[in-house]
Amino acid sequence: MVSALPSNPPRPSPLYWLSNRPYLLLSLASLFWAGNIVLGHYAAGHVPPMTLSCIRWAGAFLTLLPFAWPHLKRDWPALRERLPLLVVLSATGFAINNALSYWGLQYTQALNALLIQSSGPLFVALWSLVFGMRLTGAQFIGIAISLAGVFTIILRGDFAAIASIRFNKGDVMVAGALLAFGLYSALMPRRPATHQLSLIAFTTGCGALLLLPFSVWEFSAGLTLKPDLLTIATLIFVVIFPSVLAYLCFNRGIALIGPNRAAPFFHLMPVFGSVMAILLLGEQPRLFHLIGYALVLAGVVIASRPTSAG
Repeated sequence: MVSALPSNPPRPSPLYWLSNRPYLLLSLASLFWAGNIVLGHYAAGHVPPMTLSCIRWAGAFLTLLPFAWPHLKRDWPALRERLPLLVVLSATGFAINNALSYWGLQYTQALNALLIQSSGPLFVALWSLVFGMRLTGAQFIGIAISLAGVFTIILRGDFAAIASIRFNKGDVMVAGALLAFGLYSALMPRRPATHQLSLIAFTTGCGALLLLPFSVWEFSAGLTLKPDLLTIATLIFVVIFPSVLAYLCFNRGIALIGPNRAAPFFHLMPVFGSVMAILLLGEQPRLFHLIGYALVLAGVVIASRPTSAG
């Protein structure tokens, strides 16, 4: 009797394959976030910034809710116990951070915003220092170099301009958004022990509620959505890609390789975004962009070396 030949093992589904590719997942998250910056600048004047932020997080909340609902019901006692902290996390990580970014993009280039965004680890380190985390000498040096890069971008390479304090208000708003996100990141270790979907759903929903009064104020001031295809495309994109998909990709990437190895992927944002800004917005790269980004990247690399962990 001839034995049956062994059947071929089933091929994993594309989703399973993707979910186990951390570098691809983290690259996609950076691509989606870079697209958010470029599209936010391109859509300025079509969608008011507070309204865009409110719709973004309300849409993300409604998208996540069916999947998060069982976890929210189970984790509600823990969430309620830490409600003040969760409101602060919602305000800094979702409401303030996002609204300032979109607002600032009405006054500055997308390239500037992308390069300033690359200094995010610097702001996290500064807030960590405020909360008592000791920094090593290498981390202090890295922070100083990154700050020099941020000021190079904000001042357009003209350090003499600091005497007149003529900052582009868009650059300052984007930096302020990072300052808020740095506080969010520094407070995240204090979050309650809940399922990640519970935390994301709660904070996106709370962030949308915090932004709602400002969205109503924009509407009353005559700043309304322009009913065109660009507005519709912008709203669909910001809800799906930089909100839901980017966070899912980033969280899965961290689960696979850890936060320390995942952090450098933030620096892909200026790479992706610069290409998009040049191709789609017609922006021209300047020498101060390259110098500023090089300083920011050098500072973050120095501060995040394994020997400098503190």
